[in-house]
Amino acid sequence: MPVSPSDSKPILYRNGSVYSAADPFATAMLVTADTVAWVGSEHAAAALADSSMDVVDLQGALVAPGFVDSHFHTTETGLAITSLDLTGVNSLGELLDLVARAAADSSGTIMGNGWDESRWSERRPPTASELENASGGGRDVYLVRADVHSAVVSTFLAQRLGLQQYDGWDDGFIVRDAHFAARSAVRSPGPDEREALQRTALDHAAANGIVAVVEMAAPHIAPREDVLSLLSLAGPHPEVLAYWGQAVTSEEEMRTVLAGFDGKVLGLGGDLNVDGSIGSHTARMRVPYADAPHSCGTTFMSADDVAAHLGAATSAGLQAGFHVIGDEGLDTVIAGLEKVASDHGLERVRAARHRLEHVEVADDGAISRLAHFGTTVSAQPGFDALWGAPGGLYEQRLGTDRYTPMNRVGSLLSAGVPVCLGSDSPVTRMSPWQSIHACIAHASAEERISARAAFLAHTRAGWRAVGAGNPLLGQLLPGAPASYAVWEVDELMVQTPDSRVQSWSTDPRAGTPLLPALDTDNEPRCLETVHRGRQLYADGVLADRQTRLE
Repeated sequence: MPVSPSDSKPILYRNGSVYSAADPFATAMLVTADTVAWVGSEHAAAALADSSMDVVDLQGALVAPGFVDSHFHTTETGLAITSLDLTGVNSLGELLDLVARAAADSSGTIMGNGWDESRWSERRPPTASELENASGGGRDVYLVRADVHSAVVSTFLAQRLGLQQYDGWDDGFIVRDAHFAARSAVRSPGPDEREALQRTALDHAAANGIVAVVEMAAPHIAPREDVLSLLSLAGPHPEVLAYWGQAVTSEEEMRTVLAGFDGKVLGLGGDLNVDGSIGSHTARMRVPYADAPHSCGTTFMSADDVAAHLGAATSAGLQAGFHVIGDEGLDTVIAGLEKVASDHGLERVRAARHRLEHVEVADDGAISRLAHFGTTVSAQPGFDALWGAPGGLYEQRLGTDRYTPMNRVGSLLSAGVPVCLGSDSPVTRMSPWQSIHACIAHASAEERISARAAFLAHTRAGWRAVGAGNPLLGQLLPGAPASYAVWEVDELMVQTPDSRVQSWSTDPRAGTPLLPALDTDNEPRCLETVHRGRQLYADGVLADRQTRLE
């Protein structure tokens, strides 16, 4: 493995490309301890190199600021990685075959993650009896839908937990209270297993060039012990920046809740649900779902609830926020913001930097109000890549006339709304480059943004959204924290979303730092990830390119 930059000797990366606003043509970077000491040209690097440092020949690799995954579920990601992978299942029959195979190969609970019936010809989830038969009977089967807001269970598990008596039960398909009861019973690892799952998830994040994850903890997802365990993990791993999604009604109650985390969580927000998800028909919509005309979704909080929570946070000068997806859900949040601004003053609301997660459905008026209140949006471009194509889940759920545009990152940025990007792992794969590509190739042409804008939203903006104190985080400049990843890439280019002009350019006169071309056969491959001078991941390739000058 290459010498970690935090070791005694400085490390000089050269003969590559460095993504730096300080020098868009930089090919080399010097790191001393936990700080970027210098970026510059190959010619200057040759003169700079001496026996005081270790030298890594990048051989054309890219060094770029490390990514921030602004919406992450660490333990859930670990569980998904270690359970039955259903993301590639293309039919009901294929899912049942996988369950049967898992039943034959192992004992105990059969857990799976990532199925999406919107891609199947049957367009329906399995029933409890179908899962019971596939598993051979007498087995707990719990399979989480792709959006993690619903699941399907076997008859045996349903009867054991009495799920038929809960709100949200529908012949093995479970949402709301029924899902909470099942998840609490089935996905409750002990301390040692929890730590192992969290380390597995964070190791995968580091291997994808992620230096920090924003944990969206909440009582309905896992108990307080889960996030406390995560925040106390020892050893090198991506930095964990956590929110706790618990509603409060007063500043005193908010401070009491935060005190239970020893000041380690950033605020009360994240996955504090105003509504649910589009895939599970629980996102709150102004008009009924096209494929469920009896339902407009679910509202978990009223405008008064939102106002009480935001008011408590605004009074304390603390950040709060919500999970909100549907347009009526967003109406509820905006009504709450209006009330808080009236009670506490607009400037105090803006100063608190409240944030919203997802915001999949928003019209121009709502976007304008979010800009007015200084609200940050944490968006997940992977949603659009998965579900935004014609005939996909969005069109099935919302109908042809109103399923686009969704996930309006371009309009949010144009209106002045701060946007940061995340995966919502395990809902979508933790691949920041895929998120950036989804922004370039958005299903709605008017919502596309450049690779550079998306990259900034996945790096610098992630740090700003959590109120990180160091303004240089997310940049490779002299004096900045040494937080970066090294990537093997097919080609480096300037990429724009405008089909009316040349979309791919290598013209150096543009003066824009280059990013990987994302339309090639190979996704960028992470060779090393370093955060604040500590090596989080290395695949061994750079070890062969390292020399120690004498």
